[in-house]
Amino acid sequence: MAEASVKPTPLLKDELDIVIPTIRNLDFLEMWRPFFEQYHLIIVQDGDPSKTIKVPEGFDYELYNRNDINRILGPKASCISFKDSACRCFGYMVSKKKYIYTIDDDCFVAKDPSNKDINALEQHIKNLLSPATPNFFNTLYDPYREGADFVRGYPFSLREGVPTAVSHGLWLNIPDYDAPTQLVKPRERNSRYVDAVLTIPKGTLFPMCGMNLGFNRELIGPAMYFGLMGDGQPIGRYDDMWAGWCVKVICDHMGWGVKTGLPYIWHSKASNPFTNLRKEYKGIFWQEDLIPFFQSVVLPKECTTVQKCYIELSKLVKEKLGPIDPYFVKLSEAMVTWIEAWDELNPAGEDSK
Repeated sequence: MAEASVKPTPLLKDELDIVIPTIRNLDFLEMWRPFFEQYHLIIVQDGDPSKTIKVPEGFDYELYNRNDINRILGPKASCISFKDSACRCFGYMVSKKKYIYTIDDDCFVAKDPSNKDINALEQHIKNLLSPATPNFFNTLYDPYREGADFVRGYPFSLREGVPTAVSHGLWLNIPDYDAPTQLVKPRERNSRYVDAVLTIPKGTLFPMCGMNLGFNRELIGPAMYFGLMGDGQPIGRYDDMWAGWCVKVICDHMGWGVKTGLPYIWHSKASNPFTNLRKEYKGIFWQEDLIPFFQSVVLPKECTTVQKCYIELSKLVKEKLGPIDPYFVKLSEAMVTWIEAWDELNPAGEDSK
């Protein structure tokens, strides 16, 4: 009987960290216990560092608060946002694993159409371990999935695909809407379960949401910077989108893929649309300039590492976006600080620079 009770080892058990930003007790982990318990958690506590965050028993975790961030990074801690979920990227920096899965504490286990609990982490891992196809669109979506393949007319020279850097998951119940959309559709809920994973084509940007996201930290980690948001900053709720635009431009340059679709989580709680509007309103205007900027970025062939790409991108942000608002000059400097801090904590990365 004892042998029968031994839990099977999940995929990438020793190669993946789960990063969770929070300001509250993590009771939500009880629901995720069957899927998360054997993995290592990195909890980034935002807000008051004197507050004690309770974590359910049985989880293997390390917890960092603002005092820890200041102690570890010193003056470079200025690049990590405060009073904003953007602080989660500190967890990416201190991790030593190849892969990261990050989730918000208001995201619960969703059910598929057959009423079975969805193991979101397992699906992200499958997405990351199979190739992506950014260079030519397959109309049957993911050609590597069981029951699918490349359709007639798909070039054989492209069928090996490319490494997958990012797996972007979706949400049932509360959609990830901006404040104006929340205000005009206060009762809208997403109940559509679309059983598909697709590679976002090369040259196409997307709005990345950080609450159900997996990525290959060894490939793209240094570009997963969630910017300057929250306390003391003129903008919020654009942290994950900023990271997504930077990541996509760099993935396109490096020849890697970004996937979106499965898995779904159940997003349980709608944030206040009026609070969100205060955070977002400058971003709503600025993004009309930000998107054309990222669409026009061409990184030089000398940018052969993610760090080099990111430093080059920071220069372009300062030059092209700085005139829009002084915030972007500050952000461009924080991007450089982030890379310096990343390389200090991850010295192996310096060998590739």
